[in-house]
Amino acid sequence: MSGYGDFCPVARASEIFAERWTPLIVREIVNGRHHFGEIHKALHRISPSVLGERLRELEAKGVVERRKNMSGRGSTYHLTGAGRELKPIIDALGVWGQRWLELRDEHLDADALMYQLRTHIPEASLPPQHVVLRFDFRGSMRSYWLRLERPHSELCDYAPALEDLVVRPDVETLTRVYLGEAALASALRTGIVAVEGPSRLMRMLTKWIVPSRFGSYARPMRYHESTGEFRQLSAVRAQGRLS
Repeated sequence: MSGYGDFCPVARASEIFAERWTPLIVREIVNGRHHFGEIHKALHRISPSVLGERLRELEAKGVVERRKNMSGRGSTYHLTGAGRELKPIIDALGVWGQRWLELRDEHLDADALMYQLRTHIPEASLPPQHVVLRFDFRGSMRSYWLRLERPHSELCDYAPALEDLVVRPDVETLTRVYLGEAALASALRTGIVAVEGPSRLMRMLTKWIVPSRFGSYARPMRYHESTGEFRQLSAVRAQGRLS
């Protein structure tokens, strides 16, 4: 039996929404990713075959509808009325996870982090002429490049041009900055995140690297140099509001 065999609406809804990868697929469509490739890039650990299977299941259940791609070949995926009603559930999961769950080593993923950082760069903060940032994560031989130029930003795994700024963080610190648990300005000031380049661009980093929309619910953390660990500042859970 693939389902719960239970008439309860919670059980029947869970047969759809609680399927592995499904909440994240819905999250990406909520966030404006409608092309198969976009969704797959955001969820790089899912295989194309599993993603295709989940999308077909969601379409069959009336959560997702497939439309003709008006800008090229293939299809785009959009939420139906029923699918759009899942957004508050996605938001509630994000808030709950931000407030109550600990970040562990197995959650750290530089690829996913850089993708999310790129998608959250405020368009208004982008420079009128291109600026290239190189990210060298400590303990990794791989680099990432962000090319910024209004109105777009681009994540590259090669140098699109000579870099203007080199950022050397560790994955945990930058992840906590993105989650809103640690302040980038503080990490730069204490040297946890090292930067090389013109001071005018260094000052712009806090405008380009911003917390996720769940950041206002984060529990503030402080880095303790003596132990090399982040610790919660207070037992009081942070309160906030989704923007």
